[in-house]
Amino acid sequence: MTRWKFPFDARDYEFTPYVQAQNWIGGEWRPARSGAAEDVINPRHGKAMGKVVFSGAADVEDAFAAATAALPAWKAMPIRERAQVLYRVKALMEANLDELSWLLSHENGKTIAQARGSVLKGIECVEMGASLQNMADGGQLDVSRGVNCRVIHEPLGVVAGIVPFNFPTMVPLWMLPQALVAGNTFILKPSEKVPYGAMRLAEIFQEAGLPDGVLNIVHGGKDAVETIIDHEGIKAVAFVGSTPVAKMLYARGAQTGKKVLGLGGAKNHLVVVPDASPQVTSDNIVASYTGCAGQRCMAASVLLAVGEVDHIVEQVAQRSRELVPGKDIGAIISQESRERILRYIDEAEAAGATILVDGRGATVPGSEGYWVGPTIIDGCTPEMACVREEIFGPVLSIIRTSTLDEALAIENASPFGNAACIYTTSGAVAERALSRFEAGMCGVNIGVPVPREPFAFGGWNDSKFGHGDMTGMDGFRFWTRPRKVTVKWELQSDQTWMS
Repeated sequence: MTRWKFPFDARDYEFTPYVQAQNWIGGEWRPARSGAAEDVINPRHGKAMGKVVFSGAADVEDAFAAATAALPAWKAMPIRERAQVLYRVKALMEANLDELSWLLSHENGKTIAQARGSVLKGIECVEMGASLQNMADGGQLDVSRGVNCRVIHEPLGVVAGIVPFNFPTMVPLWMLPQALVAGNTFILKPSEKVPYGAMRLAEIFQEAGLPDGVLNIVHGGKDAVETIIDHEGIKAVAFVGSTPVAKMLYARGAQTGKKVLGLGGAKNHLVVVPDASPQVTSDNIVASYTGCAGQRCMAASVLLAVGEVDHIVEQVAQRSRELVPGKDIGAIISQESRERILRYIDEAEAAGATILVDGRGATVPGSEGYWVGPTIIDGCTPEMACVREEIFGPVLSIIRTSTLDEALAIENASPFGNAACIYTTSGAVAERALSRFEAGMCGVNIGVPVPREPFAFGGWNDSKFGHGDMTGMDGFRFWTRPRKVTVKWELQSDQTWMS
């Protein structure tokens, strides 16, 4: 097995100290120019497992200089040779799946099963990127006698990605494979809460043969983000995070003329009707709202219970009560996030809702980490904050409705438009809901309707700012610009509008 410069040897949940995460610039580890660093907290234990450097504008400029220097040679390399790097990245990630998964679990707080699943999804994204060598043909056509038109997808240059804490390995791999195989060089700004997944990706890409300077990583906070989005030399920025930040970065980046795609928050609605399969529905709803401790944009947030579905709601509640924090459900990323989640539950209860399943007192023996157990709030109204705002925790709010039309009207009224799902055994009911959902990713009996590669990921409305989607061929198009070429070599005896 490959041994990295910074191996992580833990293979269980016991607290394990680690290293200081540094910037990766020009193929080498560097401290921040200011010397600043902050703690990286293991959420399961509530204490620092290491530190991460905190960068400013000068560090971003260093990364930009390295990316600029590496660009000509990388851009000139044939796409098939660039794709070979991704094949090797895939093999290295598969060979080191255990280490990558346990490192992710320690820095993020996920259970090992959920950590492993997110790494595997990242590997799938790498595989998609490698396949782009066979899919990136822009097309060509003889449009007239002796006249040919074709499209060439060219790299933009130096581009960047700003990613959140909830998927330290997977979300960067929504961006890197498409951007790199297209011929761009890249600056990645990970969440300062989870720097180690990106650090390991740097080592993997280098071992896979990626030339120095093609991938650069700058850790930090607001200063680093603002420098990236304002930098006129960075031609595109992709962002995944909250809606307010996504909206701000989209507007701010447009002023420099760069491409910006910002995926924001979500308030995903699940609709259950009386003919739904109780077992399929209850298991799926619980997996949706508790997976990754609810800290994912695809998590269920609101259950719209149509008509007589108490038998299904009770199964959801019973299955939720059986989940064991620490074993079946991971930790909340920080104490601040935990307190925010608890406030939503407290406010809903004070407003008259019923706490059907209460996770506020969740603890894990021997742990001083940040825990919230599965929580179900019944009897909610559309005006409640727990229904309107993104909680980002394992909390499901239930609104009772009499008709499907009433449920769809509530879903449509949300400013978000990330995901929605209908639970039914009727094809007609499913198609009716699918045609009226105001969401970019929809499911039938699937509460986490994440499109698998090669289909693209992205919501609507306040869940996305920009054009196109983040993954699949849409992702490749985002990181490129089309050059349209029209060619004529011979004089034709007949006349056309191009003559």
